[in-house]
Amino acid sequence: MTDTATLVRLMTWLSPTFPVGGFNYSHGLEQAVAGGLVDTQASLKDWIGALLRQGSAWNDAVLFAEAWRLAASGGDLTEVSELAEALAGSSERHLETINQGLAFLAASRAWPLPVHAELEEGAAWPVAVGAVAGAAGIALQPALAAFLHAFAANQVQAALRLMSIGQAAGVAVMAALEGEIGDVASHAARSGLDDLGSATLNAEIAAINHETLNSRIFRT
Repeated sequence: MTDTATLVRLMTWLSPTFPVGGFNYSHGLEQAVAGGLVDTQASLKDWIGALLRQGSAWNDAVLFAEAWRLAASGGDLTEVSELAEALAGSSERHLETINQGLAFLAASRAWPLPVHAELEEGAAWPVAVGAVAGAAGIALQPALAAFLHAFAANQVQAALRLMSIGQAAGVAVMAALEGEIGDVASHAARSGLDDLGSATLNAEIAAINHETLNSRIFRT
């Protein structure tokens, strides 16, 4: 694929309009806002940045890269798919990753690939996107960058619904995260499963506690 064709396809697959239901999920951010852990533009940027560097988004990037390599080489995706599901640290994280993975696989069948048959029963979100990108011949690092950018953008969109910050502040957060997204994508492209690991305990606890939050907007 040409660079332009790759860009267009990634923009389609990871656009907010692609039917995976990402707007339903805050990834625990709703609980973090309710608990006062995220209450300003600066703390929002720090929260997302921590998830990218050393949290769930980092683990998703590692799983994405492994699924990409397996799909690109015709390898068996069973183990990485099972690992990705097992790493969901709460019932809501499990719901989020599996539902989005299923929705992505269903919608991406508009670009038929053999990997769709292999993942017919579904896969976690990073495995689904990584495998389809690898099978489609899209280069790993730009695919990872697009995937991580979509994660950050979805967090910012959730924050705009939860916090008293405006769109200009949201854009400023995305601008401030550009370098981190690029660095994490580059690092993850060279990663292996031994690089899995996270240290964002507040985010994990927030995702768990969200189950009992009253007056919720988001499913997670």
